[in-house]
Amino acid sequence: MRADLAACYGQERLPRYTSYPTAPHFSAAIGPGIYADWLKAIPRQATASLYLHVPFCRSMCWYCGCHTTVARRDEPIAVYESALRCEIDQVVRQIDRRIRVEHIHFGGGTPTIMAPESFTDLIGLIRHSFFVAPSAEVAVEIDPRTLSPQMIEAMALGGVNRASLGVQSFDPKVQRAINRMQDFEQTEAATTGLRRAGVSGINFDLIYGLPHQTVESCLDTVARCLELRPDRFSVFGYAHVPGFKKYQQKIKEEWLPDSLERHEQASRIAEALREAGYVQIGLDHFALPDDSMARALQAGTLRRNFQGYTTDQSSVLLGFGASAIGRLPQGFVQNEVAIAAYAQAVAQGRLATVRGYGLTDEDRLRAEIIERIMCDFAVDLDQVCARHGSAADAVLQSAPRLRDLVTDGIVELDGTSLAVPADSRFLVRSVAAAFDTHLDQSQRLHSRAV
Repeated sequence: MRADLAACYGQERLPRYTSYPTAPHFSAAIGPGIYADWLKAIPRQATASLYLHVPFCRSMCWYCGCHTTVARRDEPIAVYESALRCEIDQVVRQIDRRIRVEHIHFGGGTPTIMAPESFTDLIGLIRHSFFVAPSAEVAVEIDPRTLSPQMIEAMALGGVNRASLGVQSFDPKVQRAINRMQDFEQTEAATTGLRRAGVSGINFDLIYGLPHQTVESCLDTVARCLELRPDRFSVFGYAHVPGFKKYQQKIKEEWLPDSLERHEQASRIAEALREAGYVQIGLDHFALPDDSMARALQAGTLRRNFQGYTTDQSSVLLGFGASAIGRLPQGFVQNEVAIAAYAQAVAQGRLATVRGYGLTDEDRLRAEIIERIMCDFAVDLDQVCARHGSAADAVLQSAPRLRDLVTDGIVELDGTSLAVPADSRFLVRSVAAAFDTHLDQSQRLHSRAV
């Protein structure tokens, strides 16, 4: 990785491209009626993945950019679970059949904040309402600090086979600055308990660019994590957007590393994980060579969705819960963000959709280009454009940002074949952005490129 490029491009604020167009471009023009029509029109042969958002935590981590709130009592969680069940029923009625499901992901917040029996009931409803393939991946995001043995048992009974544990950093100074005290022993106990119960696919989430974080503290965290040998790592750069996430206002700007320091942290973490035998997956994921994500990378079938890099090949993503985003062949939909408004909509028998985006042919073309760049660090524009009835030369002419990227060695362009060299792959979001015709309107909403 090149420090000169980090200094030059690192201040850009760019999407993570978990979708295209990105969420800031969704509008109220897409509402419950349109979503209902899209659900009814799902092709008979289509498969689906499910995302369920549980927007509650026992305490707030100040770095968090997710839609979540603190729940000291269990009653609001139980009420919300009831709303989730109602929404599932509403969506299934629109589809009018048991669509095959290949992936299920519980996110948040802290999904394991649910009572174990409630989680078991919810999984049971899902399996009743959809045809969940025997090989389906069922993943849950976990806070190791609050994971109980009873919840581990419920997850195992429900068929959960992948767990993502939030670690972020083991440095106590960093932990105090982000309001997340978590020792190694808590993480170890959760990992061991999950594996004993048969939840064998373990992912650790790490963050760089946090307040008071240093290269040394990052590498120490990685070394401790490697003692537990998770199957995957997700390594994200902290996105400081205090204007949109009020808890981030507790983190002072002067505590944060600059772009060059963030670049060095990311580079050294990646180097340490590769040396430990992990395959780098795109921008920010790492997996053991026999993991399904590493195999997907090798086969050229890696995808990208709202959970980041994925092996999911389904054309339909059904989002449930407050703020949840779904995708159908026609476009994107998003539910009410506010928990009360979401629950009220569902209680009134309405789909909770409040905004979305209808895809154009041009959007679909650019979405595929951006996805391949993000996943493969390369794209054959001739091949992609041919699938969409477009001309590669015209696409290149519409991407003036490419000229500087080529000049600076971030992009290698051979005719209509584009590749990102290994030493500049940390700027892959900048390359993807060259093909984003919606970009200029929303830069302030996104995280720094480095």
